[in-house]
Amino acid sequence: MSSLLFSPCTLGALSLQNRVVMAPMTRSRAHNGVPTDIMATYYAQRASAGLLITEGTAPAPEGLGYARIPGLYNAEQVAGWRAVTDAVHAEGGRIFVQLMHVGRVGHPANLPAGARLLAPSAVAAPGTMWTDTLGPQPHPVPEEMTEADIEGAIAAFVHSARLAIEAGFDGVELHGANGYLLEQFANAATNQRTDRWGHGSLEDRSRFVLAVARATAEAIGKERVGIRLSPYGVFNGTANDPQTDAFFTHLAGELGALGLVYLHIVDHSAMGTPPVPEALQVAMGAAFGGPVIRVGGYNRDRAEADLQAGKAALVAFGRPFIANPRLVAALREGRTLRAPAFETFYSPGPAGYTDYPLDSEG
Repeated sequence: MSSLLFSPCTLGALSLQNRVVMAPMTRSRAHNGVPTDIMATYYAQRASAGLLITEGTAPAPEGLGYARIPGLYNAEQVAGWRAVTDAVHAEGGRIFVQLMHVGRVGHPANLPAGARLLAPSAVAAPGTMWTDTLGPQPHPVPEEMTEADIEGAIAAFVHSARLAIEAGFDGVELHGANGYLLEQFANAATNQRTDRWGHGSLEDRSRFVLAVARATAEAIGKERVGIRLSPYGVFNGTANDPQTDAFFTHLAGELGALGLVYLHIVDHSAMGTPPVPEALQVAMGAAFGGPVIRVGGYNRDRAEADLQAGKAALVAFGRPFIANPRLVAALREGRTLRAPAFETFYSPGPAGYTDYPLDSEG
């Protein structure tokens, strides 16, 4: 039986050199929202993946909730990202930018002057947020978004997606997972509205996610837009309810009807969240009707098995890519993987970022 994991494939109009995806991972190396030179090096080092998906990138100043994460809403950021995409393409890679608006998961100390902390409802996220100026701080209560704020957020995703194409990206991934703005509209724990953007019917729960996906696909082409969802995720104060399975199956079907290029399903049970039932993942894939990326605690054998079984078109790996820049070669050759240094995951500078050894591709 020949390997699917290391075989070329197509994704929309793109030709990919294999079915290994580098999952989006926050690394906090930007400066004032602008990608830095070491970020170009970091992504280029990992360009042997079939597809790279960048760290979460804010489509508007209000989306910059974490310290040192990048944005994509102005000319300086476009120039910074152009250096990244050029470096990746020079190595033969393909790269999507993940557009992530954090919504309530932020702090004013991490926002540019004049930016507001916005969310569907005025409900604070649990826990604390790291700030470089004040250290860890409790999440404040966000402002409840007005109709104008909602329309402005949709427009921000569209503007950022257009800038992504200008910056040389092959496409964009909408971050509808992990308790950020898109999922905040869809989840009862974070949305207490009673208007059409509220958390009621399946249609109401889906409305904001679909509005952003539809507008983005119309702006840059559906073949350039994917989306990431995390059913049964409980990050950032989200919660499950009796409608969870029905909702995500419904949403996957509606996204498939828009013709998005892929559905990225996250199972974070390896990190302590409830597992996503296999039946739900299968139902979501069937409802979507297009390529599915699965992610969550994969090794080579499990990835190969799921590809051979038709459960996914591609498989994403996250943390293994941090300490193993040439992860594709390491997996193909059966090498023992290096363990990453957790203490450098979100620290500034090259340590634990671009200084891991580059193994021969063999």
